[in-house]
Amino acid sequence: MRTPLSVVIGAGGTGGHIYPGLALADALRRAVPEAVISFVGTERGLETRLIPQAGYRLHTVDMIPFDPALGARRYLLPAALLRSGGQCRAILKEQKAQVAVGMGGYPSAPVIVGARLAGLPSVIHESNAVPGRANKFAARLTPHLALAFDRSREHLAGGERAETVGMPLVGPLADLDRERLRPTARRAFGVPDEARLLLVNGGSLGAARLTEAAVGLAGRYRSRTDLRLLIKTGPAALEETRALLAANGGAAVAEAVPYLDRMDLAYAAADLVVCRAGSATVAELATIGMPAVLVPYPHAPGDHQTHNARVLSDAGAALLLPDAQTSAERLDALVAPLLDDPGRLAAMGAAADPGTHARAADLLAAKVLALAGHQDPAQSHPAEPHPAPLYPAHPHPAHPHPAHPHPTHPTMKESA
Repeated sequence: MRTPLSVVIGAGGTGGHIYPGLALADALRRAVPEAVISFVGTERGLETRLIPQAGYRLHTVDMIPFDPALGARRYLLPAALLRSGGQCRAILKEQKAQVAVGMGGYPSAPVIVGARLAGLPSVIHESNAVPGRANKFAARLTPHLALAFDRSREHLAGGERAETVGMPLVGPLADLDRERLRPTARRAFGVPDEARLLLVNGGSLGAARLTEAAVGLAGRYRSRTDLRLLIKTGPAALEETRALLAANGGAAVAEAVPYLDRMDLAYAAADLVVCRAGSATVAELATIGMPAVLVPYPHAPGDHQTHNARVLSDAGAALLLPDAQTSAERLDALVAPLLDDPGRLAAMGAAADPGTHARAADLLAAKVLALAGHQDPAQSHPAEPHPAPLYPAHPHPAHPHPAHPHPTHPTMKESA
């Protein structure tokens, strides 16, 4: 009797690592329904909620971030990595794992260490255009590397061996047809047919700089009937933002919401997006052809969000606006000409290279299956559309509004 497929995935910290891991897990389950898939993370990150909510088991280990800001605590990193690597070795043995996968971020590095200690094959997936510290370290422990963006190859040890598979996306975004969904989406957000919609989307806790600029922009546009703004604030800033919009008249054209639970609806309804440049967000924008103004988070390790943003801005699919220059005045100068020129918006959307992001979960799953000695499902089954994900796009479907306090894709935790 064949041993059931067992895979352990290291993913945690932010949604930018967790959601691609969940997309991979779903792809493995589609290929091998009886597969045993579990995750490794820590007690600190979003994984403690998102992974169990998705129906997968989460093992936690004692790991600390690869972060110089830890000060003297950074000297504890080798001991923490050795300890958590030993914990992962025990987890891999308990799960009878055949393959370990690291999705980046500090919770994934111990999984690769544990696999090395256990003599198991492992693969890492690098989601950013410039790798983070954890994957730079982990790349020295495995010959199997997968990339979301080809330009990260030069920054990884052994990068010449890496395979560019794209960024694994959750089903509703991987298969999104904006034009088909647009009428439904605009009705959901109450956008008049003749109006254009600007979506301002920060991270899971919002982005204070973007929210402040959007409030000022709404005040400037308060008398316009042809424009609407949808501002995701994060929960902490919601009431203050609504009060400011009421005070400056921006409430006439703008709606503030704490979260966007249905990002497929938000993207389909919008004509232009102002957002941070997390790797998953950039991949989503490229896949669906969404024109954007990207404001990279200035404190991202290695300034990786600026490098992510350039994937789109270099192609003419987005404009890049430094965080320090972001204001209502500067946003107005950039977005007003775009919103008044549908032809330019269409050209920006067409300029994005969708690459393999929509198929990335299946491509990465095939790599994992090959390492485990299982047949590549693409060789025995025709390609099928992505089914609904195993985890709900909105965990509480009784609430009909697309804005809901459970984020579909929190790529950033910071409110900045």
